[in-house]
Amino acid sequence: MPVYQIDPTRDERWDDFLQKHTDASIFHTRGWLEALRKTYDYKPIAFTTSPPGSPLTNGFTFCGINSWLSGSRLVSLPFSDHCTPLVQSPDELTVLLAYLQEKRDAEKWSYIEIRPTDSGVACRTGFGRSKVFLFHKLDLSPCLDDIFQNFHRDCVRRKIQRAVREGLVYEEGRSAGLLSMFYQLFLMTRRRHGLPAQPVAWFQNLITSLGERVKIRVALKNGQLVASIFTIRYKGALVYKYGCSDQRFSNLGGTQLLFWRSIQEAKEDRLREFDLGRSDSDDSGLITFKDRWGATRTELVYLRYPTRYSHSVSERGQALISKYVWSHAPSFMLAAAGRALYRHMG
Repeated sequence: MPVYQIDPTRDERWDDFLQKHTDASIFHTRGWLEALRKTYDYKPIAFTTSPPGSPLTNGFTFCGINSWLSGSRLVSLPFSDHCTPLVQSPDELTVLLAYLQEKRDAEKWSYIEIRPTDSGVACRTGFGRSKVFLFHKLDLSPCLDDIFQNFHRDCVRRKIQRAVREGLVYEEGRSAGLLSMFYQLFLMTRRRHGLPAQPVAWFQNLITSLGERVKIRVALKNGQLVASIFTIRYKGALVYKYGCSDQRFSNLGGTQLLFWRSIQEAKEDRLREFDLGRSDSDDSGLITFKDRWGATRTELVYLRYPTRYSHSVSERGQALISKYVWSHAPSFMLAAAGRALYRHMG
């Protein structure tokens, strides 16, 4: 079975294919891929067994990364929590993966990484486990009252009620002003975690490429920034992608209020799920936070070929660059480091 390579950002069949495939997510879309290209100069690629001129029946999306620092590789997809191969049968997946393994050997790529939501993919391939995350998803099919009652009483429900009593102001949109507020808190949060920050251009490009699907939500107290989250809507899902806050006001329930407003809006629009994204398996605080919303927790296993290549620049960087440095760096340094490093970390 022949395999064809296409550019999903330019192939006229791609959008229609995603609309019809039940496993398509925001990370497969033309807009997400365009933002990756504009920000990091990655090359979007998709592989399919559908010949030119015929409707697409499958597609396996990647970005090609060429870095002088971390080598060349294919990743499906950089800075994306998950990116399931869009196929109709295990046989199609086997054909595509076998082709990719041969192509990797011929092209001398460092490795190929895939990020499926189906953990069974590893059983049918020569790909081995690379990283393991936890993935949370909240089912929105129950009525709103039942969803609310399933939240943790003290850490979620009472925090939402506290936010209302405190008179926190809620704002939403995609304006430059809201992005500026979000990024201010984002830099603060990244410093707290001892990490450089994604460049502001990444968020600007997401807004430009995805348009009304993006929403920045901000909570304020007497004009003071408290918390902000960055969500993206696609088909039946609302995706929580980034969150940040001022820890001095964590007792006010700002983040809980933003999540609750997001869930209320998603229910009004009859969405099926709230995708809370991935968490590092050793980040017990974030995992517990997501558990308390009544979300379902599953493993998210990333796979690589060849399996012996297990280290990326980001992993090595964490060992080489002291967390202490980033946690004490000024905002301009965090932003500059992000502009310089993130392109090599995808």
